[in-house]
This record gives sequence, C-alpha cells and structure tokens, in this order.
Amino acid sequence: MATDVSETRRAYTVRLELVDEPGELLRALRPIADNGGNLLSIFHERGNLTPRGNIPVEVDLECSPSRFEDVVQGLRDAGVTVTQAGADQYTEQVSVLLVGHLVETDLSDTLETIEECSGASVIDFALDAPAGTDDVSSARAQLAVEPGQTEEALAVVREVAEKKELRVVEPLVEGDA
Repeated sequence: MATDVSETRRAYTVRLELVDEPGELLRALRPIADNGGNLLSIFHERGNLTPRGNIPVEVDLECSPSRFEDVVQGLRDAGVTVTQAGADQYTEQVSVLLVGHLVETDLSDTLETIEECSGASVIDFALDAPAGTDDVSSARAQLAVEPGQTEEALAVVREVAEKKELRVVEPLVEGDA
C-alpha cells in the first residue's frame, strides 16, 4: 500500500514565549499532543527572557503537514504566544505609539487584546509616564506580524485604542521613536 506523500510525518520547529508560572510549559505542550503532534525535543530557556519578560521555548515536533496548522492554531487557541511556526517566522515588524491613560485603562488588557485579535506578537514595549501612572503616558509597542497581516494588526490596534480613548501614532518607521 502506497503512502500519501502529503501525509508523511515531517519535523517542525515552533518557537513560543511562556509566562514564568508553574504549569505554563505543560499548558503549551497539550495542544501539540491533542492535535496529532509528536514531541521530538524541547529547549526551555528558563535563564533567558524575551523583551516582554517571557521565557523563550523552542519545541521540535513531528506531524503530518495537514495537522501542523491544527497544532499551531491549538497553541494560539490556548493563549500561547507563537513567535515562529515551521518556516513561517513573523518577519514583518511595525511600531506604534500609544498616548493616553494607558495604566488606568489596563495596559495588560490592551496588549493581550492586540495579540489575541491580530495575529501579531508584541516583541518590544517601552512605557513613559513622566507625571506618574495617574496622568497621560505614552508607550511604544513593536509588533511582529505574520507576513501580509500588518494592516489587520494595525486595525486591531486602532480599535482597541478607540475603545480606551487612546491616541495612536502609526506606523513608526525604522529610526523613529
């Protein structure tokens, strides 16, 4: 019996960012197993942190090409930040400037909403609140965006900013800010 080449298992690498809390690695591995992935290796860089303060994790797995997208989507559905999946590294980057009552309007929620709704990952973030957290502040957010999804990511940023009465300056180009 011939094996369908498209269903032959292949090796893939997925790069993740995990919060430094007990159980996060297990939570990230479950969608891989649940969607037909077989773990080959895990490189958990607990001593290093990403610019957002998370732990980088590299997972090598094998599965059929038709199941790989299910694995990646399962990770995203579980709230795991995927920074690279297979050969698809998020190479497009865009920076935006947010101005307003960032802390009072729940900065964490703002960043989480941008990541959950846009296919983007916040890879760098800088907050400036010279008059304290009760006054107007500004923040520069650098987003890594899936190729071709920049406009969608910016639309999400605009929508979140409008709901929270923040001003957006976007996109900033290399050398700005």
